[in-house]
Parts: sequence; C-alpha cells; structure tokens
Amino acid sequence: MENTIYSLIPPLLALLMVALTRKVLLSLGTGILVGAFMLNNFDILASFTQIFEIVRDLFITQNDAGAWEVNTWNVFILLFLLILGIMTSLIAIAGGSRAFGEWAIKKVKTRVGAQILTIVLGIIIFIDDYFNSLAVGNVSRPLTDRHRISRAKLAYYIDSTAAPVCVISPVSSWGAYIIGLIGGILATHEVAGIGALEAFVKMIPMNIYALSALLLVFATALWNINLFSMKTHEERAVNEGHVLNPDNKAVPGQQIGLPESDKGKVGDLIWPIVALIVGTVAAMLYTGAQATEGNVTLLSMFENTDVAKSLVYGGLFGLTVTIVLFLMKKLPGKHFGTGIWKGIQSMLPAIYILIFAWVIIAIIDEIGTGKYLAGIVDDNINIAFLPVLLFLISGIMAFATGTSWGTFGVMLPIAGEIAAATDISYILPVLAAVLAGSVFGDHCSPISDTTILSSTGAGSNHIDHVMTQLPYALLAAVISSVGFLIIGFTQSVTLSLLVSLVLVIIVAFILKKMNFTSIESPREQN
Repeated sequence: MENTIYSLIPPLLALLMVALTRKVLLSLGTGILVGAFMLNNFDILASFTQIFEIVRDLFITQNDAGAWEVNTWNVFILLFLLILGIMTSLIAIAGGSRAFGEWAIKKVKTRVGAQILTIVLGIIIFIDDYFNSLAVGNVSRPLTDRHRISRAKLAYYIDSTAAPVCVISPVSSWGAYIIGLIGGILATHEVAGIGALEAFVKMIPMNIYALSALLLVFATALWNINLFSMKTHEERAVNEGHVLNPDNKAVPGQQIGLPESDKGKVGDLIWPIVALIVGTVAAMLYTGAQATEGNVTLLSMFENTDVAKSLVYGGLFGLTVTIVLFLMKKLPGKHFGTGIWKGIQSMLPAIYILIFAWVIIAIIDEIGTGKYLAGIVDDNINIAFLPVLLFLISGIMAFATGTSWGTFGVMLPIAGEIAAATDISYILPVLAAVLAGSVFGDHCSPISDTTILSSTGAGSNHIDHVMTQLPYALLAAVISSVGFLIIGFTQSVTLSLLVSLVLVIIVAFILKKMNFTSIESPREQN
C-alpha cells in the first residue's frame, strides 16, 4: 500500500473526521491507527508497537553508535510552549495584560486599527514562523479582545502573515533553509550566472500565493470581510462580547480564573515580550555562528541556527524578566504558584495536538503519501502548465502531510529536474510555484504545526481557526493559480503579479459589496 493511492487514506480520513466531528485528537488518533494498521498488514500488536516507537522517537532517538540521545528539536518546542504559557499567566496575574489592553484601547481607537497593528506585527516579526505565531498572538490578544475581535480572526491574521512573510524573507529560518535547497538544485543542473541568494530574491515576486495572501489579509481588515463561518465568530464577538465560542471547552493558551493585580503597568507586558524577542534573535545568531564552518555571515548564521534551542533560550530570558517584574508587585506567594500551574495547564491542549500531529506525519511519511503525490507530476505535459500544476500538487501534498518544509524537500528537486529536462528558463518559476503551493497547503491543513501554533498564539479553538481560515486560503489559491498560468504562458513576472494582486483587490471589493461586511464595531453601534 506504500507509495500508492491507498497512502492517501490515513490523512484524508483524519481530515474528513476533523471536519465532521470537530474533535482533533480523535480524528488524528483514527488516522494514526488506520495508517499503522495499513503499514503492518493489520497486525494489531505490530501496529501499536510501531506507534509506540514513533512516540518514543519524538523524545529520544538512537544515534549511529547505538546510544540513546534526546530529540532536542521536539523537546525544546514543547518546552518553549510551556515557558510561554507560564509567562502569559504571570503577566496576566501581575496586571500587565489588562494594563496593556486599557492603554491600547485609548491609543488604537478602532477595530480596523487593532487588526492592522496585528498584521504589521506579523510582518515585521519575520525571523521564524513558530516564534511569529506565538509572539504576535501574545502581544495582540489583549488589544483585539478589547475591540471584540474574535480569536478566530486573530488566528487567521497570525497564520496568514507568519509563513507568507517567512517564505519570502532571506533573513529567516525559512529563507536560509530554502536558499540551501536552491543552491544544491542550481549546482546539480549546472545553472550558471546566478547564485542561490540571487535566485531566491528573484523568486520573491513569483511567490504569488504569499503576496496575494498578505494583500487579502489587509483587505480583510480594512473592509471587514468575513467569509462564511468567520462571520458567525465576528458577530458573536461584536454583539455578545464573546471572542471565543462559549460552548467550546478550554482552548490552547486560554487563561481561566486567574487573579489580576490592579497595580499592573503596560511595561509588565511589553518588557517580557521585548526580552523574548531580543533573547531569541540573539540566541539564533549565536547558535548559527557556533554551527557555521568557515566564514560567518548573517545568512550563514540563519542557515545553521538551531531554532528550537534558540526559542528556549529566548523564552528563558523572557521568563526571567517576567518573574522579576512579577516579584516587584509583592503579590501573595500563592499567586506565583497559581501562575506557573495555570500556565502549564493552558498549553497542554496545544501540546497534545502537536504530539498527535507529529505522529501522524511520521505515519504518512512511512506510508509514502508524499512520494505518491510527487510521482503524479508528468514531465511530458505542456511546459506552460508546469507552474500551476506544481503549485496545486505541492498544495495538496502540504495539506495531506501537514508540512511545508517536507514538501519543499521533496518537490523542489522534482521541479528542478522537470525544468532541466524541458526548458531550464522555467526553473525559477517552477521552484517559486512549489514554495507558494507548500505554504497554501500548510495554511489549509489542521495537522500543520504552524497552524496549530497559530491557534495557540491566538488562544483560538484549533478547528475554528482551520475552518475559518480555509475560505481565505482557497480564495488566494484560486487567484494565484491564474497568476501561475500567466507566468507559465508568458514568462512575465510583472504581468503575473500585477494581474493577481489586482484580482485580489477586485474580489475583495466585490465581497465587500455582497454584504460580507455587515458587522459594525461596538463603538459604531453606540
């Protein structure tokens, strides 16, 4: 069943159950079990043994010498989530979140302003998508809550700025990884006269999905476009003051029943976040420099940085600043213990989902879903259709596997091979199409770690985020497909990008006129 159409069963089953039941762990667990049974010819003992080994390998792995060692990437990501949860709780108890919300409501007087500020933060914090999702969410949440902006819409803004910005930024963990892959592809096919960094920069205007998604985010904020279920969430937030669906259980990052000090200041929230950002960036540069052999440059530091370790270092620095500010409030000692415990509790739902997602991704990799989808590409088709086909296939692959980076690793070499075998002048457009499609599929996938962390950062129900973001992602993808068709037939990057962005504006304007924007702000209602 490996590497065949049957390899689609586990991810599609999990995705279908997510849509029907809205129970993430149950759906992912079902996909995991079915995938394991298929891999082991429905031998129950062997299937559960394999699942156990996959879970074990998430935390400890055996090296070539046979010794066991900690899987630092996964452990550090989970540890960073716990640190962030504790920081958030202590900041809330110290009164920092409330103080920032009260200050921001005076300075940012409209819902539109609150949304634009969130989007701008998502764009300027482009170092890493994990860090972006969690940091922007924690800064913006007090402000958007005060303006009665639903958590689902906040999660959409976070998710739809994080990956699209990182994938077009050369100075980011994404950019460094992609440039490394591109360099190998160009060398393999002996493409002369262009370096990997130059190729990456030239591909930025070809990444039509990323740019269309970013423009759509701004249009959504400015014109208050609420597609399908997003309108329900926004109406509830505006009319009832519930930024979350009160019928849902506790969501990742949600702080319930915390005492709040009336001595809080804006700095009690700002300084820990500043410390988190500064500490993380400094740690990324440090770990990157330590791992670089030869000449150390800014690009080489980001290319070799240990993102997970840097997040923990930055998180510990931010947590230290948080604790110092907390202790200065001279609050009852039990509040400190409450903050730590509640912070840990608030992140457990996200950790459970992330672990289940990692397991099903490993199952999907074993069963060969990605290889099957990659094999669909046929190099005998009209070269003009290659960009749009690679965009769509990469999107499906990232959606099914839940990983844009994994899709990069599989599809970029394939795209390079096809271009080299047909028309090498198409190599940059087809590589850009793979990048764009990978981000699109990642945006739609409930098992994507970036999607999970965007829900966590926003404090949104995960399935609410997936279902509300999906229409926006599909809209940007349809428009991007038109752009990739244009670039395939004309090879004009300018025309392709111009048509795509104009289409985004036209469609957004039509949606505005079609009464997708009937929600008024509380201030306007009064």
